[in-house]
Amino acid sequence: MTVIDRRRLLAAMPFVWAGAAMAAPRNLVDAPGFLASPFTLGVASGDPDAQGFVLWTRIAPEPLEPGGGMVAAPVLVRWEVAEDPGFRRIAQRGDTIAHPELAHSVHVEVAGLAPARPYWYRFLCGGHRSATGRAATLPLPDARLDRLSFVVAGCQHYEEGLYTAWRHIAAEPVDFVFHYGDYIYEGPDRGPHPRRIGGHVVTPVRRHIGGETYGIDQYRLRYAQYKSDPDLQAAHAAAPWFVSFDDHEVDNNWAGDCDQDGTPPALFLLRRAMAMQAYYEHMPLRARSMPVDGRMAMFRDARFGDLMHAFFLDTRQYRSDQAQGDGDLVQGPEVFSPDRTMLGHVQERWLFDGLARSEARWNLIAQQVRLMAMHYRLPGIAEPVASMDQWTGYMHSQRALLSHIANHCPGNVMTVSGDAHRHYAGDLIHDQGDGRVISSEYLATSITSGGDGVGDTDDFTRNVRRHTPAIKAMTDRRGYVLCKVSRDAFRGELKVLDTVASPGGVLSDYAVFVSERGRPGLIPA
Repeated sequence: MTVIDRRRLLAAMPFVWAGAAMAAPRNLVDAPGFLASPFTLGVASGDPDAQGFVLWTRIAPEPLEPGGGMVAAPVLVRWEVAEDPGFRRIAQRGDTIAHPELAHSVHVEVAGLAPARPYWYRFLCGGHRSATGRAATLPLPDARLDRLSFVVAGCQHYEEGLYTAWRHIAAEPVDFVFHYGDYIYEGPDRGPHPRRIGGHVVTPVRRHIGGETYGIDQYRLRYAQYKSDPDLQAAHAAAPWFVSFDDHEVDNNWAGDCDQDGTPPALFLLRRAMAMQAYYEHMPLRARSMPVDGRMAMFRDARFGDLMHAFFLDTRQYRSDQAQGDGDLVQGPEVFSPDRTMLGHVQERWLFDGLARSEARWNLIAQQVRLMAMHYRLPGIAEPVASMDQWTGYMHSQRALLSHIANHCPGNVMTVSGDAHRHYAGDLIHDQGDGRVISSEYLATSITSGGDGVGDTDDFTRNVRRHTPAIKAMTDRRGYVLCKVSRDAFRGELKVLDTVASPGGVLSDYAVFVSERGRPGLIPA
């Protein structure tokens, strides 16, 4: 049980939040008392720029209890940023407030720091100190940068495996992590029994708490369960993250204002709004991404000196509903219609303008679902099929993007994505072009979703490789992609684990490729 001292309330006293004054609420609890640490969900940093980053934590002494074990009152939280891990040289410190309206989460936007260097941070509340996290500022946009490394990861179904991959990611000396989505899964606890996933049987190694997530309290509980995992906490604390949501943060294969169940849009938007609030509450996002009227501003960019300009997309909020009722289907006329969109007009124009103006050595398109035109055959269907939930279901948008890359920035664009629960590495070829490679894509497999998988010898892999020659590597194993960028080369390492069903999974390279600047295409390393 949590003990809160309500006797010491501050009335209208100004506090400083990362340099900006804020008035303290009349009912502020400035000296809470906790029987255990309130930092049970760890710490995180994200959305860095050349001057700072956002710091995140949530005050939740009993994270799986209603309200995280907190009373419904704002609580004072202190934060510190240091130039060294021992906190001997404090760069900045201040106070912020954990509000009950945001599940007692805090998002501190730190600014005024030196560019291109690491910092360490921590929080203090109620006599307890959080774990220490490591953040970093980016180089100035025009500064020369010779190398950069980052991880692409996501799809972390809690029931289907252990977060061993996150422990390995925490040990990688990377500049940032891109989480492409499916941070949580919305489904109910389905019991301990084996289930068939992707053509093979997976036995749950742990269980969801409760039923399917529809309301704000259910989404908060699901995030609390996932974020209680120590390996996931370690990865958050090790490096700054850029996060995006995909479908399972709300509901499987949702698109714009539509879900897969035919729910009236007005009702689904209520669910989506609650899901987005819970997502914001648990992610290291800036205030600009705080949900407003059930919408989140999630597409954004970041400059890594003169080496790389990254564009982080949102392929869920603005897309048209999936064509032909969704599924893996032959691409009919609806798929190619200019009236349907993956990104929406505003986001697409922002991306195209950014790519055209970019002066960086490399441009990165980081998004949620496969861009590659992948085809395969299904029994009883004469023509090859494609996924209606990927870019292959939005061919007008796919063609426009590949044409723009070919015309404005050939040879220096790489794309990364996820969602498919398999590693894919391959080249992007315009289906209306002359067969030349336009760009390349690394699709990172899941952290856990799909269990241990079946490797690369299954019928589906052979089917896809036969009908999609642009694919250079593909495997159904768990892991992540490690990208290493230099002035003239972009290297992708497809990391895999031998197991996520039991502790101690061994990490190895499944495949490694390099792209040379000015020469699109993957070359085996």
